[in-house]
Amino acid sequence: MQQHVLVAGASGVIGAGAIERFCALAGWRVTGLSRRMPVVSAGCDFQHMAVDLDDRAACDAAVARLPPVTHLVYAAVAEAPGLVGGWFDAALIARNGEMFANLLDPLTEAGGLRHVSLLQGTKAYGGHHHAVALPCREDFVRDEHPNFYWLHEDHVRLRAAEAGFSFTIFRPQVLLGGAAGVAMNPVAALGAYAALTAELGLPFAFPGKGEAMWEMVDTGLLAEALVWAAEAPAAADQIFNITNGDVLVLAHDWPQLAAAFGLESGGDAPASLAGFFAEPRTQRAWSRLAARHGLRVPTLAGLLGESHHYMDLLLGPRIAARPLPMLLSTIKLRQAGFGECRDSLTSLMHWMHRMVALKLLPPICHKEMS
Repeated sequence: MQQHVLVAGASGVIGAGAIERFCALAGWRVTGLSRRMPVVSAGCDFQHMAVDLDDRAACDAAVARLPPVTHLVYAAVAEAPGLVGGWFDAALIARNGEMFANLLDPLTEAGGLRHVSLLQGTKAYGGHHHAVALPCREDFVRDEHPNFYWLHEDHVRLRAAEAGFSFTIFRPQVLLGGAAGVAMNPVAALGAYAALTAELGLPFAFPGKGEAMWEMVDTGLLAEALVWAAEAPAAADQIFNITNGDVLVLAHDWPQLAAAFGLESGGDAPASLAGFFAEPRTQRAWSRLAARHGLRVPTLAGLLGESHHYMDLLLGPRIAARPLPMLLSTIKLRQAGFGECRDSLTSLMHWMHRMVALKLLPPICHKEMS
């Protein structure tokens, strides 16, 4: 049987990266499932299906039309406007659990499924509720707080035991990728901020409240891990933290970013990125930029999704005021055989260039990072 990977959430940061990586490999048939067509490199050969994962009948019909699916990458998520409030919303948590079951159940019933890759995140450790022991390790006792991760995990374990397929769960930190209109892509928000400050003649001032330390994950790196997990015996029925392997303090790297954009890094920053992007003059400036450069997504809302709220969270006191940064141990993944890494600042600039090349951002990068 030909290997056939179905990527749910194909238009998202993780999904688009997975589509591109699997398409680059011989012997894989690739299908993307999302409401919107993913924006990927020209020549990426895949089938796209627009399916509403809230609709079980639509999922049943979609699976029935597909050739047998051997691998599932589930990267779909429903988030609330403003982002953070939805993390505590019982109805939204339940909805995300149902979306996963709506797709996994017909795939299981169809037979042929060999492996499922699921995405969780560091909220699995409960850091948005309380302090956690560091570094976070995969063998910690499950933190019993309301979270759709547990609905997904329990359901995949149940179906895997019934049908005999394996699964892998990845827990990335802050993701860097090239998708527009998604919940959490710092590249879109930072790129738009740089372009708009240049257009408006404003300083490219650091919009943060402190020196927060982040662990980043390049979606190209995550896509490589998804390919590895699809076939590696050491990945079967395992949970892995994954990061680039370094840390990034954006406040420290801001002068380098400004230099790469040809902008001045001093001056007064807006109180929040969400507020800045909502200003009428900012909206008008983006419309000019979109028309001038023929951007694929003409509106700021279409580009950002909820990513500006995400950046305000990452740059705000909720993160910066923590006595310790949220850090993950990635030893388990390395010992299992996946040891790839990325430089996070280089990764950030790579995805800036990619979003420009995909005509999602205007030309803002004047030089590569050294």
